[in-house]
This record gives sequence, structure tokens and C-alpha cells, in this order.
Amino acid sequence: MPDSDQPGLDSAAADYPIHPISLVVTFPPGGGTDLLARRLAASLEEDLGQPVVVLNRAGASGNIGAQSVARAKPDGYTLLVVNSSYAINPGVYGNLGFSPQTDLTGVINVAFVPSVLVTAASSPWHSLDQALKGGRGTPGVPAPAYASCGNGTPQHLAGEMLVRRAEAAWLHVPYRGCGPALTDLVAGNIGLGFVTASSALPFLRAGTLRALAVTSPQRSPLLPEVPTVAEQGLAGYELDQWHGLLAPTGTPPAVIERLNMAIATIMRRPDMARSLLDLGYKTTTSSASDFQKLIQQDIARFSRLTREMGLKVD
Repeated sequence: MPDSDQPGLDSAAADYPIHPISLVVTFPPGGGTDLLARRLAASLEEDLGQPVVVLNRAGASGNIGAQSVARAKPDGYTLLVVNSSYAINPGVYGNLGFSPQTDLTGVINVAFVPSVLVTAASSPWHSLDQALKGGRGTPGVPAPAYASCGNGTPQHLAGEMLVRRAEAAWLHVPYRGCGPALTDLVAGNIGLGFVTASSALPFLRAGTLRALAVTSPQRSPLLPEVPTVAEQGLAGYELDQWHGLLAPTGTPPAVIERLNMAIATIMRRPDMARSLLDLGYKTTTSSASDFQKLIQQDIARFSRLTREMGLKVD
């Protein structure tokens, strides 16, 4: 809490907000992060009494939108909505155009969504172990290929983490998004794929895909019957894709605390939890400092992994 001799921070918190707030989403309209942001914006607008506008600024894996917020006035009226790709990009891009370590700071973590390893319903694999054995050099049997939603995506890293931990010989095939990957998976044109659980759900419910594992540390409430990777012999494995809000560094701590409390109240509501579960999200809350710590930890671990992979986009 601000000290009593800091009237500027107290005043900022007491008066905030006095005009519209912009939520900058680093992905195009219609995707999961965009839909989450719009549902949050509608509730936040009611609770704060000011318009909350969602602005889509896609491009360069989210770097364009992040740059715009990093350069915005640090007053709490321009916020960034991101997912774990934000923590992957520093290890993949040589020049982000901003510093995630110093230019933006965490406000709150609001949701997690795991990736899921899927295969066509007609495939021979019914468990992760069966799929892994197919990638361990059986004479005369080619190594399986796995799809991801694109180079440097959380799904790509989820696959690479698994391949390295299990010493499997799977071949990575990047797609331009989860949608095209799912089309080829259903058609049987590629044997395995890491995609977001939310994007896979319609195909799993229709019976055209089979789920072999989820990447979260615990089973997903969206797919409670699907075991985690860790449960299936790879203890400690996890990549749970987080979603949260950031503000320009220098935003008054009292304003960040006001936002954190307002958003946390919304995310704890049962109707919001149900609404987002339909999109594949498990809602959560965090302090601003805990979210900032999570971001920095993930930047460090993903940078190590992408360096080992030799993965660079530019």
C-alpha cells in the first residue's frame, strides 16, 4: 500500500478511472485471447464505471502490440493482454523493440489453458507411451511427425520439451495456427499434434480426435479424463499457458492494485469461471508481483530451451 506521504498515488487510486481504458490484445479478433479479453472488458466496464475498449494489434507474434503498450503513458489507461508467447519471444526474436524485463510490468494472471497432445481417432496410439515407443527408432518404422500451431508457439515448446525429456525421435512440423494443424490431424495427414485444449475440444467431443495427454501440471477441468504428461512417466513436466494483463512500467502502484483487485473480483465469479471454461480456460488470480515473477521465470526457462533448440525467428 502507498505510504500516507505519497498523496499522488493515493489520489490516483481514489480517482481512477476517470476516462476509458484500452485493453490491447496482441492477436487478431476471434481467437481465444481476444474472446477472453472481451468478456473481461465487459465485466470490468460495469465494475469500474468507464468504457473498456479492446484493441487488436496483432503481428510479429505479439511484439507489435507489446511495443505500443510499452510506449504508452504509464497511467493505467492502456493495458496489454498477453499469453505465454510473451515469455517465449525474448528467446526467439533478436530485437523485440521493447524490453519485457524493464518496459512492462505484471498486473494480474487471469487464466490458464493447457495444450493437449492429440491424434486421429483412427490412429494406432491410445496412450502417450505407445506414441513415444513409435519414436524410439524401431527398425523399419519411420519416426512420427507432430504438428504444432507454429514455430516458437507454446505448443511447439511443449512438443520440444516432451521430445527432449523422453528422448523421442519425433519430427516437428509447424503450421500457421492451430486451425490448419487440426485439419490435417483429423484427416490423418500427420500423426500427432500439440494444440490448445480449447481448439481441440470440438474434435474430441465429435470423436474425430483422441487426446493422449495434457501439458498442465494437473488434469484440465475441460478434459478431466485425459492424464497429464507428468502422470505418464515424465514427472515435473508442465507447460500451462497463462493469460494475463500488463501495464507500462511506471504505472502508479496504487492504480495497479486497484486494477488487480477489480479484475480478481471478476475472475472469482462463478459465472465468469463457467463462461471461460466453455472457451477452455481455467480462471485464476494472482498478485501483481507474483505474476511478474512468473513472467520472468518463464522468460528464463523458455530462453534456455530456445537457445538449446537453436530457434530464431529473426
